[in-house]
Amino acid sequence: MITSVLPTYSRAPLSFVKGEGTWLIEADGRRFLDLGAGIAVNALGHANPTLVAALTEQAGALWHTSNLYEIPQQKALADKLVEHTFADTVFFTNSGTESCELAVKMARKYFYDKGEPDRVEIITFSGSFHGRSSAGIAAAGSEKMTKGFGPLLPGFVHLDFGDHEALTAAINDKTCAVMVEPVQGEGGIRPLPDVCLKGLRDLCDEHGILMILDEVQCGVGRTGKLFAHEWSGVTPDIMMVAKGIGGGFPLGAVLATENAASGMTAGTHGSTYGGNPLGCAVGCAVIDIVADPDFLAEVNRKAGLLRQKLEGLVAAHPDVFESVRGAGLMLGLKCKVAPGDVVNAGYANEVITVPAADNVVRLLPPLTITDEEIAEAVTRLDHAATSLHAS
Repeated sequence: MITSVLPTYSRAPLSFVKGEGTWLIEADGRRFLDLGAGIAVNALGHANPTLVAALTEQAGALWHTSNLYEIPQQKALADKLVEHTFADTVFFTNSGTESCELAVKMARKYFYDKGEPDRVEIITFSGSFHGRSSAGIAAAGSEKMTKGFGPLLPGFVHLDFGDHEALTAAINDKTCAVMVEPVQGEGGIRPLPDVCLKGLRDLCDEHGILMILDEVQCGVGRTGKLFAHEWSGVTPDIMMVAKGIGGGFPLGAVLATENAASGMTAGTHGSTYGGNPLGCAVGCAVIDIVADPDFLAEVNRKAGLLRQKLEGLVAAHPDVFESVRGAGLMLGLKCKVAPGDVVNAGYANEVITVPAADNVVRLLPPLTITDEEIAEAVTRLDHAATSLHAS
């Protein structure tokens, strides 16, 4: 008999009832070090006092009015994002999936309004993840994402990750955009080298097409810059954001230049909940903290410390781990055993990690993790790896 909750998840047998910073407390009282942060969502940890205060204050005043009216909190967050990024304008969503939907529409509408309605194709790459909507799974194109859900939304061209020659050859008079994650998350923590991101920008400029970046997982301070593409010195035309921007509250956004967004006029897109006062009040508090250069410098320092300790972990367990990869506090352990075994061994040692493709276990701790918690986390991972030797 089917369960009351649709059984689309393979859940771990854990029920967390409280969170404190980098810690999650299970119903039976066990305390877990959280290196998953709700899949890079709880950027400032659990029950962050500043975010709790922002949410509580707004909840006592106004929750929802819809986008039929001006929303001051939405305008305030948009202004902050425009100030700190390449963008001229922002549309707020509730999730990364919704952000993908708008990014696709925006790119196609841009060329429609320029008198090129056949320019609808968007180039994407193997290992990508752009959400689970019809557009998102069609963009990713993998069998795992698409099997059984046809007919798929047309207009996506799938290339192998890192195949520069194929990318150049694929651009034609139907291409409107290239969409890529600066660091693939679900695909196994695969960073796109800065030189490749620069080359992609040059290629888009050469052919007059748009560059869409998916920073849903790698954005909002995760790599040590406010957004990951900043390391390369280039800017996109359109960028998808979610996860960390709400610090745990469902919030997403599409950031764009005035040029790229020129086709999106009144009535071309909308959202009942997107940009609601609650989400935007929390988002403002998140950006005020994460955009601070001193905060980002600390993320980079802690990222170096964590990576150093993880390199030692890999060296100590060569039969379990192969290498460390990633950027900032978005790191992956390439495994020689099944990633699920490492994750489960972590649960047994009260440390949370997240599996990914390419035999990788993701480490996505809150950006507020302390040095002491980093040391404790690696100790617990060491115990987990040791237990795999013994099994």
